[in-house]
Amino acid sequence: MRIAIVGCGVVGSSWALVFARAGHDLAIYDHSEAAAIAAVDFVENSDPALAAHCRVASSLADALSGADYVQESAPERLPVKQALYREIDGLLDAATIVASSTSGLPASSFTEGLTIGPRCLVAHPINPPHLIPLVELVPAPWTSPETLTFTRDLMTDLGQSPITLTREINGFVVNRLQSALLGEAFRLVEDGICTPEEVDAAVADGLGLRWCFMGPFATIDLNAANGIAEYCANLGPMYHGLAKEQADPRPWGPDLVAAIEDRMRGHVLATDLPQRRTWRDRFLAAIVSAKRDITKDVGA
Repeated sequence: MRIAIVGCGVVGSSWALVFARAGHDLAIYDHSEAAAIAAVDFVENSDPALAAHCRVASSLADALSGADYVQESAPERLPVKQALYREIDGLLDAATIVASSTSGLPASSFTEGLTIGPRCLVAHPINPPHLIPLVELVPAPWTSPETLTFTRDLMTDLGQSPITLTREINGFVVNRLQSALLGEAFRLVEDGICTPEEVDAAVADGLGLRWCFMGPFATIDLNAANGIAEYCANLGPMYHGLAKEQADPRPWGPDLVAAIEDRMRGHVLATDLPQRRTWRDRFLAAIVSAKRDITKDVGA
């Protein structure tokens, strides 16, 4: 399959590796040729043999020519997306699918009124997609069922793990879940209940160990003798009470952010963050590999 990668920042470069690993031929384009070259270098540094699948396109039209699928990862600014999609609308072949990596903008905000509208959707990865398989597929009101089916099948073939939303919603699914956890994390620190490090430990050494292979519903289904209905009967009132406490959202004020920033920089200097991200990526890769091996041994 011929794939166009449009936009070559961190996410676009990671997508290029995902598609190259699956053996697809890539035309890689960015308004900055240096960024497109850097994306090819990223693929080559990961596996030199995969660079043969990549070429730097000379223009957007060159990248889109003959493409079966476009993964767009342009900057997360609505005017930029709108201008880009108007340009794509005049260049694209009649059957090509276009998916945006946007983490928050609904596809309807930049595809309304375009001829290609029924072939556009959001395919939002969890960064970096070459390590984390989940992809959120979010249709615009006019996205065709065939577009969703094609993209879901493609993501599955790539080894990604797609989930399909029935409609657009602010933040999609992952950011909404993360928002709830972050809101409470900041609240616990602001109220002096515990430190940022202790919140991180509560997730990394507690909830996260289950959540890395079981979602929240599957988790609570096993936390009562007779399953989720019993769990909800026993603990539902407690969680309702907690939800009422949490119903008054708080801004992340500058003093609170500065205090947490100070704690975090006490562990990792700002200059060491790139090295720490490399550590994170290696850790993620090992976890994903271990999950696959464990699933083969004990089943899903």
